[in-house]
Amino acid sequence: MRTKLFLLASLLTLTLTLTACSPQSASAPTTGPGTGQQTAPVERNISVSGNGIVYLTPDIAYIYVGVHTENKEIAEAVDLNNTQAQAVVEALKAMGIAAKDIQTSNFSVWSSQQYDPATSQPIGYIYYVDNTVYITFRDLTKLGRLLDTVVSAGANNINSIQFDVADKTAAMAEARQQAMDKAESLAQELAGIASVQLGAVQNISYTDTTPSYYYGMGMGGGGGAEGPNVTVPIQPGQIQVSVSVSVTYGIK
Repeated sequence: MRTKLFLLASLLTLTLTLTACSPQSASAPTTGPGTGQQTAPVERNISVSGNGIVYLTPDIAYIYVGVHTENKEIAEAVDLNNTQAQAVVEALKAMGIAAKDIQTSNFSVWSSQQYDPATSQPIGYIYYVDNTVYITFRDLTKLGRLLDTVVSAGANNINSIQFDVADKTAAMAEARQQAMDKAESLAQELAGIASVQLGAVQNISYTDTTPSYYYGMGMGGGGGAEGPNVTVPIQPGQIQVSVSVSVTYGIK
């Protein structure tokens, strides 16, 4: 009997020892204040912006040139428009403009009911025809001559002139470099003020814009120029390309 009691006591002691050593009995680590456990370090960074602008002298122009005609007979209005529009195209080609740089952008015909001013009764229609071509002009030294030429040939509607630069690749690269340099300079300045060291770049985003300036000359329906020998003064001015960057740096 004493042997059985001794064995039972030994088993109870072993069970208590295993229970005390079990992971389930140990307190699970917790996070937060007062636990003594280290939390992950807070990521510190600084975000800045920079802008780069490069000014360019235009070397190309896009022009809308049109012919507007009116007649009480639709066939006559169309025929007259076709004759004048063809003369304009031929004049453009005679100046050396390639066919690929002359594109029809609009051809439209519409009518307007006419009324007797005395009786207010309808007396017929006036038919309006418009034919507009989109011209890419690559020699701005002859732009004034071009406008004189198309007006003399029959164009009576010049909607707008848009100046541009054919290849802005190098200018865009320069603007991006300017923007990044300014962003880094500002980040270094702020880091110095805050008595911290600037770390590696963590994120970059950027946007670019290439606005163009316009010179408009609208002659209206059926308008005309002062004369074939009047050279239209054109000032291309400058256009700009602009790049804005947002850069995030780490802080040491």
